[in-house]
Amino acid sequence: MNATDDPRSLRPLLHEEVDRLSDDLLEVAHRALLEIEIHQVAGDLDGAADLARESGKLSPESIAEAVAAHRSSKPYRR
Repeated sequence: MNATDDPRSLRPLLHEEVDRLSDDLLEVAHRALLEIEIHQVAGDLDGAADLARESGKLSPESIAEAVAAHRSSKPYRR
């Protein structure tokens, strides 16, 4: 296993690299990390949605019931 393959070794290396970044590049690195987090959360949500569909929690009927319940509890202004 390469030192950069081991998370225990990689984490300090990344911290050192971040510490050396200029202020401008630090902002870019932060955005890149946020993008990574977005992709991770999106994948988690996709998996949760798939499980909900498989278990019948996201059937057209259950969605219609949830929308109707929400609309009746929070009527729209007209």
